[in-house]
Amino acid sequence: MSNYNIETKCVQSGWTPKKGEPRVLPIYQSTTFKYETSDQMGRLFDLEDSGYFYTRLQNPTNDSVAAKICDLEGGYAAMLLSSGQAANFYAVFNICEAGDHIVSASTIYGGTFNLFAVTMKKLGIECTFVDPDASEEEILKAFRPNTKLVFAESIANPALVVLDIEKFARIAHSQGVPLIIDNTFATPINLRPFEWGADIVVHSTTKYMDGHATSVGGCIVDSGNFDWEKYGNKYHGLTTPDDSYHGVVYTKKFGKGAYITKATVQLMRDLGSIPSPMNCFLLNLGLETLHLRVKKHCENARRVAEYLSTCDKVAWVNYAGLPGNKYYEVAKKYYPDGDICGVITFGLKGGRDVSIKFMDSLKLAAIVTHVADARTSVLHPASHTHRQMTEEQLIEAGVQPDLIRFSCGIENADDIIEDIKQALEQV
Repeated sequence: MSNYNIETKCVQSGWTPKKGEPRVLPIYQSTTFKYETSDQMGRLFDLEDSGYFYTRLQNPTNDSVAAKICDLEGGYAAMLLSSGQAANFYAVFNICEAGDHIVSASTIYGGTFNLFAVTMKKLGIECTFVDPDASEEEILKAFRPNTKLVFAESIANPALVVLDIEKFARIAHSQGVPLIIDNTFATPINLRPFEWGADIVVHSTTKYMDGHATSVGGCIVDSGNFDWEKYGNKYHGLTTPDDSYHGVVYTKKFGKGAYITKATVQLMRDLGSIPSPMNCFLLNLGLETLHLRVKKHCENARRVAEYLSTCDKVAWVNYAGLPGNKYYEVAKKYYPDGDICGVITFGLKGGRDVSIKFMDSLKLAAIVTHVADARTSVLHPASHTHRQMTEEQLIEAGVQPDLIRFSCGIENADDIIEDIKQALEQV
């Protein structure tokens, strides 16, 4: 549906019913799919035919929703996974192996930081973290001959760094590696990283896409633009025969679909991080209203940020939509209509203990290990999501000890502000 506007794609993409078929995307709640002959099944396992045979690899419900997200991002191919963390892992591991190296922005979600710094290190893949605001010359110093990719978040969680995607794309491509962007906070409603040079996009669909805190999930979208064969010596997993599939060469057989095909038939086959069809059905319901909800989230965040900036008890407010913010100018470049995301961060005078007292006094906003759904929520990252990080790592990730992450829901902004006001009166 590439000729339609993004609002229409949210509603219509992915599932186009034929005569007599359900108007609403069906839930294919089946592990297996029947065929008439053994040869038909064999051709599926040899990747000679396309089709469904086991939900661990592919499922019609899941694929329809993946196709919708792919269309929203303007990509070539996509796959759904059981979580955003699984999406990040697959996106990297699909082109990396023991002995390889990656470069990542330091200001990323704490779970992803730990994935790269600890877990993947155990697998023999090392990561160098860089300040996303550093100069191109400084970032280039992090590269090694065995560097395979660059990773960053379009809007960092929770530091809210607004990434200069074009700068990171230039750096990555000058070194012959792809740029992977986590676009969870911005969503394709506000930003489509492929338009700025990114090669692969990942999402935690658990957040704005689902929108209602019902289903954990992730997604990988490939632009189809990176030339794997040009750098075949680096990406031999895509450009040389795969013995587990009788010597198939993914780039030769699947062209622009090579990256997602390999991630599906190889990694998903072996690791099995598939989302349930029911969860994908719920995700699709969320996607149908994504364009409506994101605008409301952003409108409320702007109102709350403006209010907090006038409060005497507030030490600082970080929201790129506020004039004078460090990222105000770069945000105008990538988010010209002013809609950035629904999350803001701030700190209170008195530090960490006062911040926690404030959070405990909120009534409408809930303290939950979640962000970016219809209900307003709040978290203290240093005590919760980033708790496993050292003080030095927290600072490197842009997480101050007093930082409060406040995710504005789609309630009435006046009610959210009143809740903040009464909580501030308690500290």
